[in-house]
Amino acid sequence: MKKGKITMIITVAVACFALTAVMFMQFKIVNETDITSIETMREEELRTELAGWKEKYKEAEQQYVEIQGKVEDYKNKKESNIETAALIQAELEQTNSLVGLTDIQGQGIEITIKEMQDEDFSRITASDLISIVNSLKSAGAEAISINDERLINMSDIVDIRDTFIKVNSQRILAPYVIKAIGNKSYLESALLGVGGYAEQLKNIGHDVKITQMDNVLVKKYNSEINYKYISD
Repeated sequence: MKKGKITMIITVAVACFALTAVMFMQFKIVNETDITSIETMREEELRTELAGWKEKYKEAEQQYVEIQGKVEDYKNKKESNIETAALIQAELEQTNSLVGLTDIQGQGIEITIKEMQDEDFSRITASDLISIVNSLKSAGAEAISINDERLINMSDIVDIRDTFIKVNSQRILAPYVIKAIGNKSYLESALLGVGGYAEQLKNIGHDVKITQMDNVLVKKYNSEINYKYISD
């Protein structure tokens, strides 16, 4: 239980105790004072007694008002904290999405590239994948992955001894499945037609299939992000 909530509970309890004590005193005085003694009291004594009780009632009422104010302040602060926490959480989720630390979904395309088995044809290289990725970025892709390896600013796509490719330092093998989230028509157009890199790969014999989708899942970046030169 938070300190502020404990303080509020104690304050309310003290006020309730004070009000109960005042009521108890009132009942006790009524019980112990008979009609005869009241009739014999001088008018001045009655006025003094009445003024005293009015003052005590006024003080109790003031305490009640103060406690109600504290309760309202606590409620407002609690609601404000909830709203602030929700806002911070939303900003955090958006930031994580932008840097690739969360799975995201949306319309886009899926590109499947199968290498030709004929030795006379060159294999798919890291340079080929980079060219496709750059074309997708130019067409407004908001998230890209290759064989479910999410691409971020620090991602690497490299050839290893002309035998296989590494993405994010992870070995990937054909067929290569590239997923991209963005306007599916723009993304597809960027790869096909005159000058499109997917079209070029098709022309030299590779099997390239592009599918427009309403709901593409691009998984989050799973490797550790290490900064060498950025200081706190």
